[in-house]
Amino acid sequence: MIILGVDPGTINCGYAVLEFPQGKTAQRLVSGAISLRLFDNIPDKLFKIFTELSRIITEFHPRQLSIETAFYGKNVQSALKIGLARGAAILAAKQSGLDIAEYAPREIKKAVTGNGSASKEQVQYMVQTILNCKSTKFLADEADAIAAALCHSFRSKSSDKKSSNWSDYVNNFPERVIK
Repeated sequence: MIILGVDPGTINCGYAVLEFPQGKTAQRLVSGAISLRLFDNIPDKLFKIFTELSRIITEFHPRQLSIETAFYGKNVQSALKIGLARGAAILAAKQSGLDIAEYAPREIKKAVTGNGSASKEQVQYMVQTILNCKSTKFLADEADAIAAALCHSFRSKSSDKKSSNWSDYVNNFPERVIK
């Protein structure tokens, strides 16, 4: 299974393509952040998000998109802009026939760190640990996109398998055991 994770934004849009071989640790095929700082207006930023994600989808052939839902903070304008960035990402995925899953930021953090209020640094650390690449320094938006893909993988597998005890859990999810 190959999943495209996206952390939408209009300054940086994080993305990650992860492959989940059966019974093995997740493998990062590509990840990064689309820098949108050079663009003066929202339509150009949205077009850049759409074209870059479309290119990534064409190159790596993910079947699913996992994207962070918009959340309302103190700044309504920021929430609206994030919503627009989400729309561009979802459109690129839908046009390519990907299945789309949306997760709240707290749900993604909880899936990766065990704490829905985890800091950006905690998410980055756990992403490095889960992918077994502690020497790699991920950008915050990139780590959030990786976390979104991991969350979807964990949630998908959880609905397929049920564990009645820790031994069953370890057998059902060997990729989650940190050695």
